[in-house]
Formats: sequence, C-alpha cells, structure tokens
Amino acid sequence: MKIGVPKEIKNHEQRVGLTPTSVRELVANGHQVTVETLAGIGIGADDAAYQAAGASIAPSAAAIFEGSELIVKVKEPQAVERAMLQPGQTLFTYLHLAPDPDQTHDLINSGATCIAYETVTDAHGGLPLLAPMSKVAGRMSIQAAAHALEAPAGGAGLLLGGVPGVAPAKVVVIGGGVVGEHAIEMAVGLGADVTVLDRSLAVLDKLSARFGASLRTIYSTQAALDEYVVDADAVVGAVLVKGARAPKLVTADMVRRMRSGSVLVDVAIDQGGAFETSHATTHAAPTYVVDGVVHYCVANMPGAVPKTSTYALNNSTLPFTLALANKGVRQALSDDPHLRNGLNVTKGQVTEQAVAAAFDLPYVDPADLLDQI
Repeated sequence: MKIGVPKEIKNHEQRVGLTPTSVRELVANGHQVTVETLAGIGIGADDAAYQAAGASIAPSAAAIFEGSELIVKVKEPQAVERAMLQPGQTLFTYLHLAPDPDQTHDLINSGATCIAYETVTDAHGGLPLLAPMSKVAGRMSIQAAAHALEAPAGGAGLLLGGVPGVAPAKVVVIGGGVVGEHAIEMAVGLGADVTVLDRSLAVLDKLSARFGASLRTIYSTQAALDEYVVDADAVVGAVLVKGARAPKLVTADMVRRMRSGSVLVDVAIDQGGAFETSHATTHAAPTYVVDGVVHYCVANMPGAVPKTSTYALNNSTLPFTLALANKGVRQALSDDPHLRNGLNVTKGQVTEQAVAAAFDLPYVDPADLLDQI
C-alpha cells in the first residue's frame, strides 16, 4: 500500500504521524511510505533518518495527498489539507468532529474514508489511541496550571505545592479518567491540595485506593461542582464523552464567583470544552482572562512535547496502521470491530453516532458501508 505522511501544519504542531521506527516496520511489510520533507524535524528525525528507514521524501503536502492511498497524520486536517483529499483515500488521524462543523462537512464532501484515533475502542471499553495523548495532556495540565498561577502569567501568585507554613494551592480535577488520573498524579506529587469529582463510584474507588489521603474524592453533582470549583485555585476539565461534544460542567456564573487569578485548564477543548467560558487557544497565545480567571485552552497540548507525544502515540497506532496496510482498509475494518468504531465518515456518510447527532445528520452503521470501501 502507498502510505503518505504530511507535515503537520496546525499552529505550533510538531508531532508527526509516523516515526522512522514505524516506517521501518511498514516497509518491512512490503509497503511504500512517503514522508513530506521536514515532517519529523520536531521529533529530531530529519529526512535522512526517514530515508534510512526506507521512506521516500516528498517535496510538498500536495505530493503526499496526490500519491497516497493511506494518509497518516496526528491532528485533524486543516482546510487546505481537506481540499486535497480524494475519494478512495483513507485518512487515519485525530478528527474531533463533534465541535467542528466545517471539518465534518468537508470530510463528507471529500468522499474519503476517515478513521478517527479518538473513537477506536478496545475490549475493555477503553480508547487505546486517545489514551497516550490523554496521559501527556493530563500531566501537562498541571504544568500549565502551575505556570498560569504565577503572577507574571496573570495568576494569583501561588506556588502550587506551597511551602512549610504556607498552604498549597487548591486543585480541582473534573473527571477521573485517563486525563484526570495523570493530572492528579502530577498535582499530588507537587504537594497541592487535590480534589477530584466524578460520577462513577468505581472510578472514585480506584483513585482513592491509589492516592489515599492525598486525594479528596467527591461524587459529582451540580452542588458539588459549584462548591469546589468556586473555591479552587486551579481547575482541570478532564471530562470525555466518546465522539461527542464535552458537557459544559462549569458555568459562566461559577467562573464569575471564582477568586481573581484562579486558573482553568480545559483539556476537553478538542471536544468543545468543559467550561462555558472556554474557547480554543494555541501554543502561540495559550491563555486569556475572563472575569479575572486565567483560561488555558490549547487545543493540541501534547504538541508542545512532540518527541514524547509522537513516540507514545506511535506505540499505540502502529498495530492498527499495519492492519490497514497489510489487510487493506475494507478487510481491516471488517475483521476488527474496535477499529471499525473509529470510522467516522466514509463515502459521504457519517458513521459515528455522536457526530451525526451533533449536526442532525443521518447516521449510517459502518458495517453497512464496508462493501463500498
């Protein structure tokens, strides 16, 4: 199969769809891999490293999109990239369609088969291709919060963990999944006063068993959210509904009542955000202030650590990329219902229920379209 890897063009995005190690595996399986020049420079992999792994180097994204059957990326295709997609091509990347009508309609109109990392599932009900970036983003959320709490960044001038004789900052994590657990690990490690809110007692039991008295676990209700968010120095939004827009759990009224210089870090911003006052930002301008509260809402947080993120992502995506290439897209999707759950758009149809519901579009079961791929 002809596999193409374009250079990412989202603001300050330096991850890359395939590492040289992954390229070597694909080439060893008989596939042709073409990588856009300088695509891997952000992870310390120059063109020579990809050539040594067996890849060809293309001079432009246009050459990649024109000559590839399978396109492997990291972030959602930008408008200029979507315009280059062709019927019969397969796109394998993060999509996050539910809050993005323009992208959704462009992918429908492209006729391409679009498989989203974030909705691929596993036998345990997890999201194995979202998990590695959720781990990175969860850990980064506390770094971001700690920096934003500093006075030069607009924060209240608090050290997250305090010092002997001075209380630590109050950190509230909304959602105890992968993002939340890794945020808690970092916040507890730095000595913060940490509370997690979640609606799953099983999740709260697990976190309580792991962190013990270092973590306050609270069942999430409207009253609990109001109480703990308003009194927090830093809040991490770590909620996820597979494929769908994130619920707006923190209202503008709550934000108005928070202390000036408090911080909100919205890790759910890729799916529309968990705070009513959130809008996506970039690494170039990561924060803004509403009612005295600093908001950090970078939509590609792991892009700031591209080497760690790319290798972590490839560890999870490579088996699926190999399956798509070795078996062909139709057979790979037919054989693996978990990979098939990643199919969001194909043949001009929406095959992810949450995306269809978000835009009031017809939903088609992906199994019904396999013969057409």
